[in-house]
Amino acid sequence: MSNVSRSLRGILIGIAMLVFGLPAWAQSCALCYTQAASSGTRMINALQSGILILVIPPTLGSLVVIAILYRKRNHFHQTHAGVGTP
Repeated sequence: MSNVSRSLRGILIGIAMLVFGLPAWAQSCALCYTQAASSGTRMINALQSGILILVIPPTLGSLVVIAILYRKRNHFHQTHAGVGTP
């Protein structure tokens, strides 16, 4: 498979994930919604900050792991000259 084909496939998968992931943003817990609706603006701001604090570290950790795996993708597949030859 050519690099262009792989890149195009990756881009299409990314776009599909964004498009089909949008309905997930509309879902909400009834208890959370009721609690947030009955609280003041200070509590709503704290809830939004808490959500960001809980989302950002796992996302960054996942990106770091993906970057490391991407860099090491060919580490074990390279053939060494002289190995197995008499």
